[in-house]
Amino acid sequence: MTESRRGLTRALDGLATVVLGLAGVALVLMALIQAWQVFARYVLNDSPGWTEPLALLLMSFAVMFGAAVAVRRETHFAFQTLQHALPAKVQWALKSVSRLIAAAAGAGLLWLGGSLMIDDWAVHMAGAPLPAGLKFAGLCVGGGLILLFSIERLLTGDYRAPEAVEAED
Repeated sequence: MTESRRGLTRALDGLATVVLGLAGVALVLMALIQAWQVFARYVLNDSPGWTEPLALLLMSFAVMFGAAVAVRRETHFAFQTLQHALPAKVQWALKSVSRLIAAAAGAGLLWLGGSLMIDDWAVHMAGAPLPAGLKFAGLCVGGGLILLFSIERLLTGDYRAPEAVEAED
């Protein structure tokens, strides 16, 4: 692997770690917001309207960030059962197809999620003082990350069988 590829891989390793950390933070915040919702509703008898839209927004980011990291780890869009059933000489083609499918899905989510986000930005979110377009920000950002990670795998990914990679290391 060339030095530039190693640098790119290290940079995207760091990005994937940050993205996974943000997904975890989003899940923790979502749980805290839902706990506040339950407490406010049943103890204070005053249910806040901002908790549901904010929890859904955080869930969207958590899901899309997790999916992006799974694409980078090649556990999402991977066809693993079929891939391992095929001869080693055919596995590279299936890896390429799965990486292309992930790139196309990421590009579609980025484009369409971005369009929806822009179209809905001027409207206020029901229950929260935020732009309604934020509902689609997770799709847009997550799609961009999926596209980035799948392109990285297409350009720098290893097409050999896992056993061959382990034997070389």
